[in-house]
Amino acid sequence: MKLEKQFSEIILLIKQAQSKAIKAANTELIALYWQIGEHISKRIETEEWGKSVVQKLASHISQKEPDLKGFSDKNLWRMKQLFEAYKSYPKLSAMLREISWTNNLTILSGAKTIEEKEFYLRLCIHEKYNYRELERQIGSGVFERVMIGNEKISAVMRELNPDIKGSFKDSYIFEFLNLPERHTESDLQKALIGQMKKVIIELGRDFLFMGEEFRVQVGKSDFYIDILFYHRGLQCLIAFELKADKFQPEHLGQLNFYLEALDRDVKNQNENPSIGVLLCKDHDTEVVEYALRRSLSPALIAAYQTILPDKKILQHKLQQIYNNTKDIPV
Repeated sequence: MKLEKQFSEIILLIKQAQSKAIKAANTELIALYWQIGEHISKRIETEEWGKSVVQKLASHISQKEPDLKGFSDKNLWRMKQLFEAYKSYPKLSAMLREISWTNNLTILSGAKTIEEKEFYLRLCIHEKYNYRELERQIGSGVFERVMIGNEKISAVMRELNPDIKGSFKDSYIFEFLNLPERHTESDLQKALIGQMKKVIIELGRDFLFMGEEFRVQVGKSDFYIDILFYHRGLQCLIAFELKADKFQPEHLGQLNFYLEALDRDVKNQNENPSIGVLLCKDHDTEVVEYALRRSLSPALIAAYQTILPDKKILQHKLQQIYNNTKDIPV
């Protein structure tokens, strides 16, 4: 048994070395693509080169060095586009080297503004997305949903958790659950638990699953929180209460009761106050605003969808928030 443990330690060393080697190779590769993109961009800017020259360059590389892959005329143009997109943003250009070429291209083509590009760069580095996960997040409008969610975080929550910005969304997308339009809270809960790996990707990898139907005892009665998480970044418990219908103000009272029970009997002294997320199938923005106006409890109300959203609608909604913010006198 002792020998097997020693062997396992050696395997771990090998895997760690391999991981470092892959990361170093990727860093060098993106740095090379950046240099090539810069070279082509400057040559075209000074009118030394045209499109035909880039095509000739691709053919030349293919003929002279047939073993070199990834230098087609299309890929060379992408290198130029990458350089031109980030050349004025040194901090972001350094971040490009931390993700794969495929993920860089996904962000380059999927994100329109530099703010959105920066958001997905940071998110991709933090969450360690693969290509499919990143593509899904961009397609589901995570940027817009997080930005809208940031605007709805109450003053109480900002005060209790200064780092809360970016941790929650205005709405959550669970298209992978394959739920019918009409479903119960029990159906939703079972589907979420059954697809927890994908749920964590949607929520964020800082969320650690602690349990379903999490029991809290108050007096002589037992109460059950639908799903309980712990958030590593915020260092607090996150209680999710599920409602398969439209938000009603009385739902908030139940959630606040659970948060009080968690803070008194479950959370550790070194942890921050618990946060509650009321996940409803739909909510009226004005009703939510009224319900939260006098609430001193750190609670969020978010909608969930079982189909991928229309990004244009999310973008329009975000633009409306930006416009309203500009109208507020300073």
